[in-house]
Amino acid sequence: MKPSVNRLLPLQIGLLGGIIAVLIGWQGMIVAFSTRDIIGNVISMGHTLLFITIFATGYIAITHSHVTRSVDQLIAGGSAGLVASALIVVSVWLGNVLPLGAMLVNAVPQLYELLTFKQGLVMGSVWLLVIGLVLGSLAALALILPAKIRQPIINALVVLIALGVLQDLVTVTLSNFDFLTPIVRFFYAANGLSLLGAIILFLGFAGGSYLWSTYSKNLQSRIDRLPPTRRRTLRWGTSLLIVLILLFLPSLVGLYLSEVIDNVGLYLLMGLGLNIVVGFAGLLDLGYVAFFAIGAYTVGFLTSPELGRAALMDNWWPALPFGVAMAAFAGILLGIPVLKMRGDYLAIVTLGFGEIIRLLALSDLLKPYFGGAQGTRSIPYPNIGPFQISWHPQEFYYLFLAGCLFAIFISTRVKNSRVGRAWMALREDEDVAQAMGIDLVATKLMAFAMGASFGGLAGAIFSSKLTAIYPHSFNFMISINVVSLIIIGGMGSIPGVVVGALALVGLPELLREMAEFRFLIYGIVLVVMMLTRPEGLVPEARRALELEEFKEESAAESASGEEAVVLETPGQQ
Repeated sequence: MKPSVNRLLPLQIGLLGGIIAVLIGWQGMIVAFSTRDIIGNVISMGHTLLFITIFATGYIAITHSHVTRSVDQLIAGGSAGLVASALIVVSVWLGNVLPLGAMLVNAVPQLYELLTFKQGLVMGSVWLLVIGLVLGSLAALALILPAKIRQPIINALVVLIALGVLQDLVTVTLSNFDFLTPIVRFFYAANGLSLLGAIILFLGFAGGSYLWSTYSKNLQSRIDRLPPTRRRTLRWGTSLLIVLILLFLPSLVGLYLSEVIDNVGLYLLMGLGLNIVVGFAGLLDLGYVAFFAIGAYTVGFLTSPELGRAALMDNWWPALPFGVAMAAFAGILLGIPVLKMRGDYLAIVTLGFGEIIRLLALSDLLKPYFGGAQGTRSIPYPNIGPFQISWHPQEFYYLFLAGCLFAIFISTRVKNSRVGRAWMALREDEDVAQAMGIDLVATKLMAFAMGASFGGLAGAIFSSKLTAIYPHSFNFMISINVVSLIIIGGMGSIPGVVVGALALVGLPELLREMAEFRFLIYGIVLVVMMLTRPEGLVPEARRALELEEFKEESAAESASGEEAVVLETPGQQ
C-alpha cells in the first residue's frame, strides 16, 4: 500500500532542523570552525556546517513526506529549508535583544555576525531566509536528478569538503615530494582551497565519478571475457601493485600518518580476533581487552629487567609465542564456565573478566611480577638480525602489517573451512547446530582461543612499541571500540573489519585539529551511518541478505496493518 502524504511534516522537520542548527551555533562549532576556509575567502567550515544542516533538513523532509511529484518535492524541501533558516533568524534577533551570552557561553556577537554573513541584522536575516529556501530546493533537485548525475556531484562535493578540512594534513604529506609543491600551491590558498583549484577539482572528481559509474560495468564485463591466463595476469598485477603500495606507504604518507596507520593496525588486529568470536561464532564478548593485556604483560614479564630480577629473555621474538599462547589459554579458561551462557549474560561475564584482569595487573599482590600501578618498563624493541626496530612509527608499521596480514590469512582460511561453517551454524541457532552433530564445547572453545590469540599478538606488539605498559592502557573502552569497529564495518566480514578500523580509529585522528568537537562530529557520523546502513559499511553477503529479507517482511507487515486500518474505518464510522 502506498504511504500517505503528510503536508505538515516538512514544516515539522524544518523546525527540528532549525533547532539543531541553532544548537550547533550555541555549542560553539560555527565560531570555532570559521577560522578555517573550505575555499579561501569564499566559504568557511562554519558556514559549510550550517549549510549542510539546512540541506539535510530539506532532504529528510522530502524523503519522509512520501511526495513523488517534482513540484511537491520542491515545495516540501523549500519550505523545510525556509522554516529552518527562519528559526536561525529568530535566534539571531533574540541574541541581539536578550543577553543570552550570560547563560550561553558561545552565544557571542561573533556568532551572530557569522550567521548574518556580516551584512547587518536586517539584510543578513534576508540572506539567511533566501539561502534556506535555496538549499531546501537544492535538496529536492538532488532527488529529482537521475542517480547517474546526482551521485557524481555529491561525491565531488564530499571530496572538496574533505580536502578543505584536511588542508594541513594534505599539504604536509604532499610537501614530502618536491615535484608536488607547485601543484599544492596552485590548488591551496593560504587558508583553504583556491577558487580556481576548487572548480578544477570539482569538475575532475565529478567527471571521473560519472565516467566510472558509466563504464565500470562495461569494463568488468570485458575483464570477465578475457582468457583465464590474462585474467590471472591482471589479478597478479593488481596484487603486486597493492603490495608495493603497502611496502612503500610509510615513505609516501610521512611520520604523522604512519603513527595513525600504526594505531589503525593495532585495532585492526584486535578486531580480526574479536570478529572470530562475535562475527563468526556469535558469542558477544565485552571483555576482549583482557587478552590484549595478557599478551602485553606476558611479554613484559619475560623481557623486562626492571622487576627486581634479570630478564628471563633478552629478545622480544622468543617471548612473542608465549604471549600469544597465554592469551589463547586465557580464552579457553574464560570459555569453559560460560559454555551454557548466551546473549546478555555472556556479555556481562566477559565484561567482568576484562575488569578482573585489569585489577589484577593493578594490584599489590602481583606487583613483583607486573609492576602494579607503576607498570612494566624497559621492554626491548624487536630486532631482525642486526637490524633493530626502534620507536619510529614508520618502522613499526611493517610489524603491524605482518601481524594484520597473518590474521587476515588465518581468518579467511578458517572462515571457509569446516570449523568456520560450524561457527556460523552456532551463530545462527545453537540448538539446531547441536542437533546437526556439531560439538558445541569444542567449537566455542576454539572460537574463544583463536580470537584471544590475535588479541595477545596485538598486546605483544603494543608492549614492544611503547617499551612500557600500564594498567590504565587496558580499560573497558578498548573492548567497546573493538566491538564498535566490527559492527560499523559489518559483523562477520573481514573486509568490513578493515574498513571499520579505518573509520573508527583513523577518522578521529585525522580530525584531531578540530579539538573537542571531533568526537561530536564523529558521533554524528556514526549515528547517521547506523541509521542508513545498519548492516555495516562492508557487510557479509549472508548477513546483508538476512537484513534485507527482514526489512521486506517488516515493510509487508506495516503495509498490511495500514490496509487493515483503512478497511476497518468505514465500518467504525
